[in-house]
Amino acid sequence: MAAVTRGGIAGVTGAGFSALAQFLLVVVVTRAFSAAEAGAFFAATAVALMAAGVAKLDAGNGLVYFIARASTYGHLGISGYIRAAVVPCAIVACAAAVVLYPRLGVLAAMLPVMVLGDVLLAAGRGFGSMRATVLLDGVLLPAAQLVLVAGVAVAGAPEWLPVAWGLPYVPVLVLAAAGLRGRVPRSPYLPGTGRDLWRHTAPRSVAGALQAVFQRVDIVIVALLGGPAQAAVYTAATRFKVVGQLANQGLAQAVQSRLVEALARGELARARELYQGATVWLVLLTWPVWLAYGALAPWLLGVFGPAYEAAAPVALVLAGTMMVATACGMVDVVLTAAGHTGRSLLNLLAAIGCTLALDLALIPAHGALGAVVGWSGGVLVKNLLPLWQLHRRYGLHPFGRHSLAALRLRRWAAA
Repeated sequence: MAAVTRGGIAGVTGAGFSALAQFLLVVVVTRAFSAAEAGAFFAATAVALMAAGVAKLDAGNGLVYFIARASTYGHLGISGYIRAAVVPCAIVACAAAVVLYPRLGVLAAMLPVMVLGDVLLAAGRGFGSMRATVLLDGVLLPAAQLVLVAGVAVAGAPEWLPVAWGLPYVPVLVLAAAGLRGRVPRSPYLPGTGRDLWRHTAPRSVAGALQAVFQRVDIVIVALLGGPAQAAVYTAATRFKVVGQLANQGLAQAVQSRLVEALARGELARARELYQGATVWLVLLTWPVWLAYGALAPWLLGVFGPAYEAAAPVALVLAGTMMVATACGMVDVVLTAAGHTGRSLLNLLAAIGCTLALDLALIPAHGALGAVVGWSGGVLVKNLLPLWQLHRRYGLHPFGRHSLAALRLRRWAAA
């Protein structure tokens, strides 16, 4: 359990730094440029991140699953799994870059780099190591983006914002590949490797694409229906949601491979301990943030500029929704670790359907507030459905007797 604790702390630390850097980046952009210019930039990066999320095909989670399992059998065939994951992702990313280049320019050209870097970092996590993910994705990438975007803001050149935001993905890819090369000896490609990988990953590829859309489609819809200025207001007011997302991601990345191992071996008690321990730490780390954000929203939003102070109701809806979501824990990670990728896909489709229906009904009249209500509905569906499914099938709950043990960090680490 010590490795889980160290990995969880490292993941959350990296997530915290990344969230802070992203928050400061939004402050810089909203302060330096007009709401229309800021909104156009945020909408463009949202489209790029959605496209990258689709092109990843969820191959990273597939690699975590198979590398974690293969590690128990002498690392047999791991290099083949990595090659089987990388090639389709590269092809899809290049195709997406060609399609989107007329609209996104340099951001579209960066899509293959963004996708391959993420897949290779996931492969490292399959070995149970969080170091590369924390240092490269959690620290180097957001720090470099912030520095370069700040330089563009000082120069007063909004046309260079996409270059400043996209360029840091290049060293992330190079360093991730270099770190993985020393860890994985090249081995013969075993028959059936690619088939096994994609048989497991295919449902999650669709789900991963939908998840990428779910996370950022609201910004794009606000820009289309409410205009770029409303998109800037919505992005600023909901920037804090990245705190919960990254904290959840940091803990999930540390625990995921061990959950796969426990559930593959039928160790339900071990899976319950991991799930409940991670949930209690997620709540302890994020609820103070949401409570403070809800209480101080009118003043905090003023950091982005006077035009953003009126978005306090958006912040209140966000804070309440994220408190419910974090209390559910990483339910979807547990569900997919148990092999229920198809069910996870159906849950995500229901969440996206809920979000889109509410967005189309509410954004034209209510702008950013309508968008956050739509997003909130989708988040609740996305968390409560798998929570009920885990309870019905496995009797798993986010809180239980392991919650108190997790609070005693030393004892939990030694377990």
